[in-house]
Order: sequence, then structure tokens, then C-alpha cells
Amino acid sequence: MSRDPNAGGSDRPRGTTSPAPDAVPAVDSRLIVREEGVRGYVNEFRRKMRSGELGSLPVVVALIIIWTVFGSLNSTFLSAQNLSDLSQQIVGTGMIAVGIVFVLLLGEIDLSVGSVSGLCAAVFAVLNVLNGMNQWLALLVAIAGGAAVGLIHGFFFAKVGVPAFVVTLAGNLFWNGLMLQVLGANGTVNIPSDSIVAKLYSTIFHSAATAYIVAGVGVGLFLLASLLDAKRRQAARVPFRPVGEIVLRTVVIAAIAFVTAYILNQYQGLPLALLIFLILLVVLDFVLRRTGYGRQIFAVGGNIEGARRAGISVPFVRMSVFTIAGTMAAIGGIFLAGQIQSASQTSGGGNLLMNVIAAAVIGGTSLFGGRGSVWSALLGALVIGSIQSGMNIMGVSNAVQFMITGAVLLAAVVVDSLSRRSQKAAGRA
Repeated sequence: MSRDPNAGGSDRPRGTTSPAPDAVPAVDSRLIVREEGVRGYVNEFRRKMRSGELGSLPVVVALIIIWTVFGSLNSTFLSAQNLSDLSQQIVGTGMIAVGIVFVLLLGEIDLSVGSVSGLCAAVFAVLNVLNGMNQWLALLVAIAGGAAVGLIHGFFFAKVGVPAFVVTLAGNLFWNGLMLQVLGANGTVNIPSDSIVAKLYSTIFHSAATAYIVAGVGVGLFLLASLLDAKRRQAARVPFRPVGEIVLRTVVIAAIAFVTAYILNQYQGLPLALLIFLILLVVLDFVLRRTGYGRQIFAVGGNIEGARRAGISVPFVRMSVFTIAGTMAAIGGIFLAGQIQSASQTSGGGNLLMNVIAAAVIGGTSLFGGRGSVWSALLGALVIGSIQSGMNIMGVSNAVQFMITGAVLLAAVVVDSLSRRSQKAAGRA
């Protein structure tokens, strides 16, 4: 009697198992892209655009449009002098925006950075100018004060459980009041032009070689870091960038760096403030993308419950991030004080808070957490600074500037929301 091959029984002896089918190895999509060459990269770019993975593309396109429009309306906008001045003017706002980027990566917000920046500038001015404290020590005390303020905010948020919005809103009022108390009856403390704070902002390296050397060193370090990363990933048998792609990326970076150096040299040279800003961006970018701590920040911002189950100390990450935000607010406030060479009752006020949040969001950092880069602060600050500079040259009123800046911020949030919706639809969020 023959057995039906489709029946449930089997002639195989009991206790034995059927051999498992050959496993199909998982193939990383990035390997397929790189094997297909230029066509693969084009297809990958199209896929990212369809799925909403826009990256920094919208802000780069916006920056090109802004420069093209203002440059066509008034040639002064694209002059070496105006672009050099712009590179200095965005530093203070950009520094504070970097701290906002860290907070936004958690999906939170800090509404106190404006008043914290003003308070720290006032602390430096009062300690150094009015009380004669050594300027370096006064500078360290001011920056440490910003870190302490951020730590206090982080404690109430992470340990006590008060929403970050409420904590920092209360902080905005409290630290602004403390700033007024520190400044006293006069309300304004002038900072001497030979002070370290004024020099940090106003110092310019007039030698043309300096800007080109800095550009060359930056490009060289980028190339070296890329090659070492590719070697490390290759040794770990995970996808890595081929040499050709690394060289192409390095050429693009080199073009941007040396064109920037050339433009700066057409006016006065490389501003020290811009150099310090770029160094801080490189260091903090390394912290976010190349360290375990940076990965923890993205993990907490992307999925807080998953981060907890992975053993990440969520309270520590939250407190440390708000400490970083307070520190960067203090540093930004110092540069803003050096720009106007004074600390006053208006320090940290006006539209500063709006501008730093707008810079972080417009630069590409998501309001929903888990996605962004410190370079967003640079790109966003460039957009905000370019709009203000262009409209000032055109003689546009402050009222119209506020409305246009608000519209740009809303557009950035809309793009972020639509991008996130597209990624969810594509199963990549």
C-alpha cells in the first residue's frame, strides 16, 4: 500500500527532523546601491525622496533661493563684506541653537535659553568689569553658571517629572528676573573693547594663508576620518563607503571650504568667532554620531520605552542634554555680548528665543525627536541670518521681518511633518 505524499504522515523515522532549507543571507540595501554605481545612487536618491527622507536638502535649496533672490535684488548682499559680516553675526545665535538641537533630539523644548544667555553675559560683565575679577575666571564662572542652570532644568524634568515646557518656561521668567537683579540699578554694563569677550567676537585673522590652511586642515581631517571609519567598518564586516565615494564627498567638502576661505579673504580674513563655532560643531557632531552617549540621545528621542528596556539611563541622558543646552546658551550669550560690547536688560530678549528655535528646526532637526544634526544649527542660522541681512539691506521693516521669519519656520515644520508622515507610510519611521 503506497502512502500519499500529500498525507500528514511520513516515512521518516520518529525523532528525526527535516533538514532546514538553506538560509537566505540578508543583504544590506547599501551594498546593492554601491554595486550598481551611479545608477544605484540615483535610484536610492529617488527612493529617499519618495519616502520622505529629505535630510538637509530642503534647507540647502531654501538657502540657494534666498541668496539668489536677495543677490539679484541688491548686489551688496553677495559682496564679500556682507557675507563675512554674516558669518560673524550668526555665531551667537548658532551656538545657542546647537543646544536646542540636543533638546529637540529628545523630542522636548527649552524656552529658557534666551534668558540664560542674557544672565550669563550679565554675570561675566558684573564680575569682570564692575568687580575686577580676572576675565578668564569670570568667563569660566559665567559658562559654569549656564551649565548649572541647565542641570537644574534637567533635574526637575527627569527626576521630578515636571514637563520640560513648564520647567523652562518658568526658568525663562526666573532667570530673566535674576539677570535684572545682577545688573542692578544701572541696567547696562559696557564691556571694554580689549576684553577677552569682545576679542573673541571681533578678532580676525587677516593673513590669507590662515583661512586656506584652516580649510586644508579641515578637509584633510574629514578625509582621514572617512578612511578610518571605512576601514573599521570593513574589518567589522558591515557596509562601508568605497574609496571612490569618499573621494567624491571630500571633493565637495573641499570646494565649499576653499570657496568660503576665498570669499572671507576678499574682505578681511577668517573671523575667530566663526572658527570657534566650526570647531565646536565638529566636536559635538563627533559626540552625537561616534560615541555611545550620542547613540543614547537618539535612542531616547526615538523610542523612550525601548531605550529603557535596552538599559539606557533615561534620567541621566535627559539631565545631561539640558546641561549641554544651558552651557551652549551661556557660550552664545558671551558671543552676543562681545558683538555689542555690553550686557543690558535687553540681553537675551527680543526675538532671540524665536530665532534659535527657528534655526534648529529650519536646519532640519525634527520637532518629534530622534532625527537631526548639530550642523542643522549652522544651516538654520544661515537661513535666518540671510533673511534678516537681506531684508535689512532692502530696508524692510522689523514687522515684516518677523512675519517672514515666522512663515519660514512654519514651512519648515510642515516639511518635517509631511516627511515624517511619508516615512511612516513607507515603513521607515
